[in-house]
Amino acid sequence: MDLNAALDIGREALLTALVIAGPVLAAGMVVGVLVSLIQTITQLNDQTLSLVPKIVAMVVATMFFVPWLAARLIEYAQAMFSG
Repeated sequence: MDLNAALDIGREALLTALVIAGPVLAAGMVVGVLVSLIQTITQLNDQTLSLVPKIVAMVVATMFFVPWLAARLIEYAQAMFSG
């Protein structure tokens, strides 16, 4: 394996990791912004009010995106093993 092949494999691995993590992190970010906005408006500064909804949103997003995430991972694994 030469240097270019190793760099290509590393680049594909990082891109796949970003694609896999993106939807779940985006859901957490959107819910976090909304909760922070609500906390700012109501002046409630409880840590559990910001943490629990983000965790729930990320778990729901993970369950919703599992088929798509699994397909991306299977495609990546097949590409790595084929060649």
